[in-house]
Amino acid sequence: MPARIALLCAVLAIGLSGCSINRSLLEGEGPLFGNGPVLPFLENVNVRSNSTPVAQPAIVHTQAHESWGEPEVIPVGLTGPQAVADTDGPYLLDSGDRLRIFVYGQPNLSRLYTVDHAGRISVPLIGDINARGMTTYGLRSVIANHLEAKYVRDPHVTVDIQQNRPFYILGEVRNAGQYPYVSGMTIETAVAIAGGYTERANDRIFRLSRRVNGFIEKIEAPSDYVVKPGDTVFVYERFF
Repeated sequence: MPARIALLCAVLAIGLSGCSINRSLLEGEGPLFGNGPVLPFLENVNVRSNSTPVAQPAIVHTQAHESWGEPEVIPVGLTGPQAVADTDGPYLLDSGDRLRIFVYGQPNLSRLYTVDHAGRISVPLIGDINARGMTTYGLRSVIANHLEAKYVRDPHVTVDIQQNRPFYILGEVRNAGQYPYVSGMTIETAVAIAGGYTERANDRIFRLSRRVNGFIEKIEAPSDYVVKPGDTVFVYERFF
């Protein structure tokens, strides 16, 4: 009999100590938490009708932007094709451009025109019109205004580029000369069109001449520089 009483007392002592530990955990007390908050998963507990608590996944708050390592730093000189600059504006007409001008209801005026060496085109009824340095939209407005002033009521005019003026390539290439322009071409593309480099060619730096509003600008450019209509590319000779 005394043995049974001792065993019963031991069981009760263990149970009471367990309740004390659970209470300290729930209240966030004791050396384990240092009086911190309740465990995160206990903040989202739903109580069903049978009073059985069901733990829901903890809500994890993350930042709006995730970091995937060190940001990539791109040097300023390697951010894209060298000639595609923010300052590049619309295409400006110049000598050698072939234009298709259409005037609705006026077949005698609707034809192909070539911008001459002076930067002009000759239109019937109107005469010579300056086209150099103008956009196709600007030239259309000029032609329409001239026609409306004397000859055609409410004229409908369109101006399109039939063929861009050619580009030129000189120096250490196999077939130097004049070639039709290809949209988006680079100096390297121009060299390929001219048959490739000679054995003495310098393939690192080139001289490019460009006419801007009647003035010639010369720059030294790498092989990925974009060529525009009318440009002249010069390939240097290699000294070593």
